[in-house]
Amino acid sequence: MSTGELLDIEPQELQFPFELRKQISCSLQLSNKTEKYVAFKVKTTNPKKYCVRPNTGVVLPRSTCDVIVTMQAQKEAPLDMQCKDKFLLQSVVASLGVSAKDITPEMFNKEAGHNVEECKLRVLYVAPPRPPSPVREGSEEGSSPRASVSDNGNITASEFSAASKGFVERYEPQDNSSEARALISKLTEEKNSVLKQNSKLQQELEHERRQTIKTGGGIPFIYIVLIGLIGIILGYLMKKT
Repeated sequence: MSTGELLDIEPQELQFPFELRKQISCSLQLSNKTEKYVAFKVKTTNPKKYCVRPNTGVVLPRSTCDVIVTMQAQKEAPLDMQCKDKFLLQSVVASLGVSAKDITPEMFNKEAGHNVEECKLRVLYVAPPRPPSPVREGSEEGSSPRASVSDNGNITASEFSAASKGFVERYEPQDNSSEARALISKLTEEKNSVLKQNSKLQQELEHERRQTIKTGGGIPFIYIVLIGLIGIILGYLMKKT
């Protein structure tokens, strides 16, 4: 942290996790140490490369202000990831009640007799944060244990047991396939049994039909019964008449 008479500036270095073709931002925090209004202005040696918001402003007494510095997307990586760009933050005591729109370049003119405090900030490129590994290390509850190899290249008994358990869990779907095949075989047997029973019933029905045809060569018994009933009815009617 830079400790000047007017402002504390943190951090002292603008660190950008450099990535090609990607806009990257970092922030500065300005803390007013005084009971006065402090105006500030941010300059850079490479204004086309960076965007500073706000580049001028006012920090109220005993308060803080954040400045966002954004580096435009870069098409090429610098040699050895070194950056020569620099920033200059100027601060000066301002009039009571001044606002950002009241700030003028003349306020930071040393030749005009203004007491301007300056702080130089350098730019550093750092490696971008690595994404978290999708594979969790170590054996956790609910995860399959992994076998490890000792220094001499052999797997210990306990490690082999854990690895074997993992293999059993992996091949469990194959056991399910065996059960499915057994179920299909059982259903096939039941189907064949039903077909045999159906065929047997058809044979029995055909036999009965043939027997009925053979016994029906003379006068059917039902016809004899009907003739007898008709004779009884006629005899009854003749007696009444």
